[in-house]
Amino acid sequence: MNRPLLEVRGVKAFYGNIIALAGVDLHVDEGEIVTLIGANGAGKSTLMMTICGTPPAREGRVIFDGRDITRLPTHEIVRARIAQAPEGRRIFPRMTVFENLQLGAATTEFAHFDEDLDRVFQLFPILAKRRGQRGGTLSGGEQQMLSIARALMSRPRLLLLDEPSLGLAPLLVRQIFGAIRELNERSRLTIFLVEQNAHHALKLAHRGYVLVNGQITMHGTGRDLLAEPEIRAAYLEGRKQPEKA
Repeated sequence: MNRPLLEVRGVKAFYGNIIALAGVDLHVDEGEIVTLIGANGAGKSTLMMTICGTPPAREGRVIFDGRDITRLPTHEIVRARIAQAPEGRRIFPRMTVFENLQLGAATTEFAHFDEDLDRVFQLFPILAKRRGQRGGTLSGGEQQMLSIARALMSRPRLLLLDEPSLGLAPLLVRQIFGAIRELNERSRLTIFLVEQNAHHALKLAHRGYVLVNGQITMHGTGRDLLAEPEIRAAYLEGRKQPEKA
């Protein structure tokens, strides 16, 4: 039986006096893909950022590999080998693909840079072709690949992915989710995925949680949640992935 790598225990977070997370409890076991689904404004991205220390949890605890990281600054959380590909990609647009990847490797002091560079180029071959191109000139799908690749350059034990399919055409969504599956199956990388595309996320994930107004309202295996009438009505029926990038 796998042990929890990440545990979120009773976490509350606020923006000013507005509560964003109202006592969240969940766990991600080592080697799992776990997804968190919910509507806009449910608190999904806030939870991702709280795990990374910004905003900090006002109550509750975040435990990583048995260590309480709740009060650690973000740079120490990253050094503990948690990496995030944030919502909106947030690459450095004036830097080249190669320079963005160099920044991702900074926490490892470039000890395995060439090996890790080859690994992300195998995962996303288009980035190898674009290595000298500025990040801001990439397509939306290429920027998302770069955001994930930059996170991987830090050799994380836990990869946090926030809305990786947002704004992408269906073909690119399939490519991104295929890469996520490959990372988990080949490298046993533990992945915590926040995603509005509930269908893709629950098909991919071993387990899932549903977040509503800052609280977990349902959890189970990805397959079980896909079959839930309440989930289908709220997140699946009549919804299509927008084609943008």
